[in-house]
Amino acid sequence: MQSIFGTNGEESPEPVKAEVKGSLPAWLQGTLLRNGPGLFSVGKSEYNHWFDGMSLIHSFTFCNGVVTYRSKFLKSDTYKRNIKADRIVVSEFGTMIYPDPCKNIFSRAFTHLSNIVPDFTDNNLINIIRYGQDYYASSEVNYMNQIDPATLETVGRINYRNHIALNLATAHPHYDTEGNTYNMGTAIMGFGLPKYIIFKVPADASDKEHNKPALRKVQQICSIPFRSTLFPSYFHSFGMTDNYIVFVEQPYKLDIVKLATAYFRGVNWGSCLKYDKDDITLFHVINRKTGKAMSTHFYGDALVVFHHINAYEADDHVVFDLISYTNSNLYDMFYIHNMRQDTGSFMESNKNVPMPVCQRFVLPLDVNKDAPQGSNLVTLTGTTATALMQEDGSVYCQPDTLFDGLELPAINYNFNAKKYRYFYGSRMERSAHPNKIAKFDITTRKHVEWREENCFPSEPVFVASPGAVEEDDGVILSSVISPDPNIFSFMLVLDAKTFTEIARASIPANVHMDLHGHFIPAAV
Repeated sequence: MQSIFGTNGEESPEPVKAEVKGSLPAWLQGTLLRNGPGLFSVGKSEYNHWFDGMSLIHSFTFCNGVVTYRSKFLKSDTYKRNIKADRIVVSEFGTMIYPDPCKNIFSRAFTHLSNIVPDFTDNNLINIIRYGQDYYASSEVNYMNQIDPATLETVGRINYRNHIALNLATAHPHYDTEGNTYNMGTAIMGFGLPKYIIFKVPADASDKEHNKPALRKVQQICSIPFRSTLFPSYFHSFGMTDNYIVFVEQPYKLDIVKLATAYFRGVNWGSCLKYDKDDITLFHVINRKTGKAMSTHFYGDALVVFHHINAYEADDHVVFDLISYTNSNLYDMFYIHNMRQDTGSFMESNKNVPMPVCQRFVLPLDVNKDAPQGSNLVTLTGTTATALMQEDGSVYCQPDTLFDGLELPAINYNFNAKKYRYFYGSRMERSAHPNKIAKFDITTRKHVEWREENCFPSEPVFVASPGAVEEDDGVILSSVISPDPNIFSFMLVLDAKTFTEIARASIPANVHMDLHGHFIPAAV
């Protein structure tokens, strides 16, 4: 595994033509942008964690049956500073960096002082976000870097804080049918009382003629106070229906005091996240048009969640599907020294890492406060999820388990916020390196898989056929890499209905494992 996990990737700055085998649909026209860590050492210094590696942006362009690939490192301030110094000089989530002891005492003192309130890295390695018509490499900090989706050039850095009071923001927004973007963030320090913020950026917010960013038109929808002032919930994504935002305030928390003192205590920021297995999980349902939260106190057992799958409304209920864990040990699995182990050693050292479970929660929108204690308020058919009335008027929610062992979920995004039947994802076993992708049918509770020996597919991306009516009418795209030097990396194209391969585009270039991406259809 060492040849592909935790080792440095390479740029392919000029388009490289792939060799296509099979038959690409004539309608498949556009560019799939992918983002992920690609540089893990600079000079003689190395990152500790896979999520610390410097961002490498990939593009796979489909045009009239031809597939071209290119990749470029995100030229963030972090990247430029590290390359100039020929060592890692900017701290990341799992790697804390200290000033050069050869610097003078005044320079060192200033560096120490500035770390009282962390000013996070701008190494945006998680996803690609669209705001208006602007595309950004994003992570979960206050900085993003705009990129040119055609050339992958880094256009420039933008700071959320110049437009909305945020210290952190997710890399998994939602887009409605009009093209508006919805996202969530956290205001921790310097912005009054700490709170979670839900905001919207209108579809027409870009002004390329005057070079003005889409974020200048950002609209705050609402704010939600922390349940515990010094321990905000960590969140990586959220749910959205036609009328509501669903925010899961989980007991996987950021310790603000530890965060502010991490530098002086000699620990990384990642160690400031703690899971409280004895706490509860709160479910906030906010009207996305009025910004008003439902007054009912919905809660469930402790869980850890990174990715939501989908959410929708049905017969006066909000249904939301997510991927949960029974503890927070998943993060530890991705330390570089873990990922470089052979499979046997890896499984032994990570046996306490829980498997992901796809779960469905159902919340009744019309709660009868006079309902008998212990009664199930869920009247929706086809699910075993419950919402039990409690003596104090709160509602205790238990999920319906859909599927075990799937992460990095994807759907036909035309069905986002709507009732849906299928989702796709990476099949997770006792490994940090998923070697299968799967399609799950919620109605039949059955799944099908694609795998190939010694091959590691990325998160699947669904692209719908033009004018498609059926939910699974389209293709699945996945970038596949291999440690075998005799196997070229390739873009896999599956028929989403049958989950069978219809084409692959072998790429004569060094393609690196990534995290998330965004498909941009070609202009018609």
